[in-house]
Amino acid sequence: MDLRDVKMDGLPVPRRYWAILAIAIGITVSVLDGTIANVALPTIAEDLDASPAMSIWIVNAYQLAIVVSMLSLSSLGDIWGYKKVYVCGLLIFIVTSVACVLSGSLVSLTVARVFQGFGAAALASVNTTLIRLIYPKRQLGRGMGINAVVVAVSAAGGPTLAAAILSVASWQWLFAVNVPIGVAALVLAVRYLPANPVKVRERRFDWASAVMNALTFGLFIFSIEGFTHDLDWRLLLPGVLIMIVVGYFFVRRQLTRPYPLLPVDLLRVPIFSLSVCTSVCSFLAQMLALVSLPFFLQHTLGMSEVEAGVLLTPWPLATMVSAPLAGKLIERVHAGVLGCVGLVLLSGGLFLLAILADASPVWEIALFIGLCGFGFGLFQTPNNSILISSAPPARSGGASGMLGMARLTGQTTGASLVALMFVLFVEDGTYASLYLAGGFALLAAIVSISRITLPEPEVLRVRPHGKK
Repeated sequence: MDLRDVKMDGLPVPRRYWAILAIAIGITVSVLDGTIANVALPTIAEDLDASPAMSIWIVNAYQLAIVVSMLSLSSLGDIWGYKKVYVCGLLIFIVTSVACVLSGSLVSLTVARVFQGFGAAALASVNTTLIRLIYPKRQLGRGMGINAVVVAVSAAGGPTLAAAILSVASWQWLFAVNVPIGVAALVLAVRYLPANPVKVRERRFDWASAVMNALTFGLFIFSIEGFTHDLDWRLLLPGVLIMIVVGYFFVRRQLTRPYPLLPVDLLRVPIFSLSVCTSVCSFLAQMLALVSLPFFLQHTLGMSEVEAGVLLTPWPLATMVSAPLAGKLIERVHAGVLGCVGLVLLSGGLFLLAILADASPVWEIALFIGLCGFGFGLFQTPNNSILISSAPPARSGGASGMLGMARLTGQTTGASLVALMFVLFVEDGTYASLYLAGGFALLAAIVSISRITLPEPEVLRVRPHGKK
């Protein structure tokens, strides 16, 4: 371990910029691969002689692998080193991208996607923890702002990039482009990322908890996906029962462990638990909106696919503006206040879309969508900062994993709630989804502002010119 990394408050410039670039590139390709294959599913299914229903597993296998392994990999980062986990994640991601390119059947492609998901989980499990080491304490919000922009733009830009690649090349190139980009990130990561400053020598990896975690969250996601695709409840019930039983004993085990895989001890810290709740509710709102908006714009408002795609662009563009801005504002304003303001803007934009969009010109609809994106970016940076910095340094990996799990839980549940709204409100499912999204955003705002009564972590209390 490099002792200079232990003593230093953040990395010096320009090493800091190269390190954050390594993080940004790695997270970009991992997030893109969560959505980039969606557009190509019909083409892949036809080429591999698979049914459309079975081809869905090309996407689901990737997401499921991330969910079942993220907390375990976060724990491994605390024990083994965050940089090592990140570099190994990049190596796995590069190799499995090659395997995806060479796949000649649906089975081989699905297996490759599972292992690619493990690589992506390694990247996501420690990326925010590494940002905590890369940036000085007083500038943590700036690093979180960059990370928020990368995640938001990558998630929103996946389908567009996929369409562009497919217009000039075969579906294999969706995965082939990961290789040179991943190699560039790997070189930067090996050279510039800081070594792990915390070594808990007496700590051992808890394999039993890892298996229980995989079963609990894997069956949770499988049950949600099954419900979304209208599977027979008799097929889903055994999995739900197993999830409940295993989940119960999993949580009980975590309560007795000195270093729990699921950081239930951190949830006893009020500002940490409130930040997790805020994150889950906000990502519920985000996914409810992002899944329902294409249907709303095309089916309800009668727009074409191209028009709908263009109208959704203000969301990531506004996030690109607000997330870095929030990263600087957090050095002066309480994170709970910033998060509340952002979530109120998100909620307002969603309610305006539901109430006024059918009678509004296109530019106003674009403004409402941009307001949503601006609000989400303003919230995400301070919330991530307060969640990560409220954990002790030795538990940074667990906090980073919990942040990722909160996002995945909110997004998965939000997508399922859209399906439920479409079933319950056949004619007005898109309106119901937008209203529900606005409600969750408002609930998240209330939870966020409640943190104003709690002291911020020491890292965030360091204001310019000695102000606290």
